Amino acid sequence: MSRVKGAVVSKRRHKKFLKMAKGYWGRRSKNYRTARETVERGLVYSYRDRKAKKRDFRSLWIVRINAAVRPYKLSYSAFINGLAKAKVELNRKILADLAITNPIAFERLVEVSKKHLAKK
Repeated sequence: MSRVKGAVVSKRRHKKFLKMAKGYWGRRSKNYRTARETVERGLVYSYRDRKAKKRDFRSLWIVRINAAVRPYKLSYSAFINGLAKAKVELNRKILADLAITNPIAFERLVEVSKKHLAKK
């Protein structure tokens, strides 16, 4: 039986994980086994949280829009319903940004929404 020497492959694999573990504290950045476990867990978290980030931002935009329409005696759902009836196709990201950066334009959108809510 011939002897297999896998030092080159092992070294490359170890270096790959240790490079990814750069910046981790203590043994997690120096020891291959703990570095690999930590890196793999981190990759799982990053995959999961790329999805969660989208949900988090959508809920943040909804909270901001709701806070912006409350002074006009309107709820978030009524505001969105009025915009839908008016066929205004602005997403929540843009609406939240308008509420913060351009209150005058946002106020016009509230008026449009109210006008289309009044029609039954």
